[in-house]
Amino acid sequence: MSSVSVQRGTSSPHVTSSSKQKVLTMLKLLSDPQNAQNRKVLNQNYGVSMPLMRKRKMAPVSPRRVAKGVTVGNLSVAPPSFHLDSSCSVLPLTKMDAQKGILSLIERGLIPRAARITLEKPLLLPKPAPLHEFHSKHKKRSTGGSAESKKTVAAMAPPRSLTSKGSKGTKGSIAPPPSCTSVVSLKKPKLLPGIQTWQSAVHSAGLQKTPEVTLTQGFRDLPVEFNIVIRKGNLDHGAPDLLAFKDHCCLFWGSALCFLERVARLLRDYAVPLAVVKGKKVMELLLDFEFHQRPTRQEFLSVIKNQVAVRKLLNRPGQRYRGQNGTEAAATKIQATWRCYTFRKAYINFRRRQWASGVVAISWLVRMHMVRVRKTLRESRQKHLENFYARAKHLAANWNRIRTSKRTVIHIPSLGYAQYVREATPDFAIHQGSQIGRLCEIQDPNVDVIYVCPLQLSEELRQYYRKLLGLQAAVRSGDPEDIADLQDRFKILTPEAVNSFSSRPLALATLLKYSPKTIQRIRNLIRGREAYIVGGLLHQDDLEVADVLDLPVLGPDPEVSRLYSSKSGSRRVFAAAGVPMPPGQQDIYSRKQMVEVLSQLIIDYPDVKRWVFKVDDDFGGNGTAYCDVAGNLECDPWVQKERRRYGPEAWLKKWAHEPALAKISQELPGLLAQHAKAVNEKRFPTWGKFLQTFVSQGGVIEAFPPSDSVTNLTVDMLIEPTGTITTVCAGDQIHADGPLRSSGTTFPQASVEPGVLNSLCLKIGEACRARGVVGYFSVDFATFIHPQTMGQQVWAVDLDLHYSDHLSLTQVLLYVTNGKLDSRSRRFEVQLAPKKLKFWQVRKEQPQAASQVTRCVVMSSSMTHHNLSLIYYSVFLQMCKAQGIGFDVQQKEGTIFMLFEDQKRHRFGMLTIGEHLQGVLMTFAHHLFIIYQELSAPNMHAETNFKGAVQDIEMILGVAEHNKLQFEEEDLQASKAQGLTK
Repeated sequence: MSSVSVQRGTSSPHVTSSSKQKVLTMLKLLSDPQNAQNRKVLNQNYGVSMPLMRKRKMAPVSPRRVAKGVTVGNLSVAPPSFHLDSSCSVLPLTKMDAQKGILSLIERGLIPRAARITLEKPLLLPKPAPLHEFHSKHKKRSTGGSAESKKTVAAMAPPRSLTSKGSKGTKGSIAPPPSCTSVVSLKKPKLLPGIQTWQSAVHSAGLQKTPEVTLTQGFRDLPVEFNIVIRKGNLDHGAPDLLAFKDHCCLFWGSALCFLERVARLLRDYAVPLAVVKGKKVMELLLDFEFHQRPTRQEFLSVIKNQVAVRKLLNRPGQRYRGQNGTEAAATKIQATWRCYTFRKAYINFRRRQWASGVVAISWLVRMHMVRVRKTLRESRQKHLENFYARAKHLAANWNRIRTSKRTVIHIPSLGYAQYVREATPDFAIHQGSQIGRLCEIQDPNVDVIYVCPLQLSEELRQYYRKLLGLQAAVRSGDPEDIADLQDRFKILTPEAVNSFSSRPLALATLLKYSPKTIQRIRNLIRGREAYIVGGLLHQDDLEVADVLDLPVLGPDPEVSRLYSSKSGSRRVFAAAGVPMPPGQQDIYSRKQMVEVLSQLIIDYPDVKRWVFKVDDDFGGNGTAYCDVAGNLECDPWVQKERRRYGPEAWLKKWAHEPALAKISQELPGLLAQHAKAVNEKRFPTWGKFLQTFVSQGGVIEAFPPSDSVTNLTVDMLIEPTGTITTVCAGDQIHADGPLRSSGTTFPQASVEPGVLNSLCLKIGEACRARGVVGYFSVDFATFIHPQTMGQQVWAVDLDLHYSDHLSLTQVLLYVTNGKLDSRSRRFEVQLAPKKLKFWQVRKEQPQAASQVTRCVVMSSSMTHHNLSLIYYSVFLQMCKAQGIGFDVQQKEGTIFMLFEDQKRHRFGMLTIGEHLQGVLMTFAHHLFIIYQELSAPNMHAETNFKGAVQDIEMILGVAEHNKLQFEEEDLQASKAQGLTK
């Protein structure tokens, strides 16, 4: 190539243009080795034969892809002998290897990692950074300086030439200066200016750093304490201590001065006359000050030597406004406080208006939501009511066919009382479940019964009722061994919602409403069959359940039932029927009205000694109270004197009663508070609590019969969908817990002549039918001998428009005896089957026909003894059997127990059947005495009503005997009269 360049440089001017062009072409070919003519030109002109090189095809690289691979050449690696021979400390290095740097030599293994490297000439020489005072920042730096500061700088600067104690002859290694044994900490990113220079120099030289230490480690053990005085918030820059402190911390004087200025500003703001700052404490806080830049007042005060006096000044009220710019600070504070007050007041008003608008909006939304819900409920209930009347109309049209064909009766003994009544009644579920005797309606071969029970029944209790209902064949044949299995004809279902609402006294229809599984099972059981529902005291949920099941209900509209089942509604029905009832007044809703009404009744009926107060919606005597007025009214002699003074005719005038009314009304409140008593003393321990319930729910005031011997009786009736009125059963009441609470009945009734009783019941039935009452209902009467006329008086005292417990026990009686009740002759007759002879007995006479005999019954569904819960029912029945308490299927006599539930087990029903009423009463009392002895212990006092029942039975025995003699005399006189006419 050099010859070519010579030829180009020595070309003569005599060369032609064609030869010149040829030379240029040849030079172009020679300069392009990739050209195919390059080898040929070299061979022709210079005799050089170049080897044949195949062209390497390179794969096209996509511009979007990143080429991967090694981009530097391979480094030469030391031979393995060097790595194995640790004694080798000197290596011959070429100039090229030395230019690649110490890091390359270490990575390639040419220099051991543990070798100590020194450099004769450091790459960078550290020197202190120039620091300027704050007040002389823009002045020219003087050439001279204090000797002490120069010594400090010389001590901090590293030497120019550094040698190490490494291996001999090793070059290119350096060592840290001896004076810098404590190397700067690498933990904080922000470093002082002098230290940054030395660190960058060390990093540029590739030195390894020693373990880190903190910057302030060397200043904590200072032998000199710098006391910097701040007077009136100003630093004296010419003070010796401040100058000495400045020389000592020259490397970070800027930070120290800034910190001191901050302290001085604080002291100046609070007009502190004198403060002494400890320099050593300042240097300890500098590092945190460098990083945080926001020291607290406590940190500022910690560096002051006389901080107690300074703190006292800083905490003095109003001290801030005596310092620097105090007037402006005070004005700012006043303005800020006033603005805060005005803004706060405006904000509170805004929040109050916002809260008020929110309350109004929420109230409006809630009200509208309630309106929509009420409208939806109203429409839904109206729809249920329309469907109820449509199905009732269909039931009335087909009743004659349904009552004689195969059908299923669904009994739901629900008591739809108001919520406050249900909550005030203990064991409300037991009250609803006490009508399990409805199962005995399977006596009719065309009837299958589905009984919805509000209590969970155990398998033991279910087995008991299977055996009891299996006696039907044995009762008809008279053979105890003829026991049939009738479990296919009755089902006992318990809604699953009973477990979900166990702590709330809900109506059974409500529980069934929220039990879809039970409803579906009822649908499956009645599919393709005629069925209807017999409920209790109907509620709105009964209609919804009937709508879901698409079945008619044998009962009145819930509103009608609720209206006329109340005490005030009962008096309206009796008044419309024209039957005798106790003197009194209904619809009382205030204390003033109660006092006025009672005062007028006392004047109008002076012969009544006791007045009864009844709450409208209660049942079972729980909402009843009484008060004896005649012997406790102090003004009664004066009233009688006034009566005699005015005479009978004038006393009937209202104006004659005004003085007596005023005097009685003034005395009545105290009289009632002292002498009135509630029947249920547990619920109403005082008259005040009863009176509060009485006036809030409404009630009636009635006269108690003016006689010492009063008999109550219950009559159950049925108004069929076609309008036919039937008397089902009637019985005299037993009062175990008092004269105003019934605990049982004797059957059939023997207190009132049947014709009189039937006439009264028919009138009441017609009045109920005129008001839309359908289904079962019961009427309570009171009978006594009037003291003035000495004749029997019958009062209608109560009306319940639902299926009663007395009717439920009557169904059991009819089932286990297969008897019939003749309401006209007051006789309950049963048919005794002839005795079957054994196969070894010889029949001498003609077989006897079945005979008709009369039976009397005492039955109760509320016998209570809390010790019964201590034993199981099976043990209780075995105990009764061992004492001879049982039932004879052949003679249809004995005692039968009705068991309601097996959780608390303190209440049960009991029926005693016998030939004569007196004998049945004695047997019933004797069985109660035996059970009481078996359940009671000497040291155990359990709650029971057995004693009251026995005492009432003793009283009934006298009344029944008196009535029996009276009725025999009346029959004898009637027969004599018939004989005379003949």
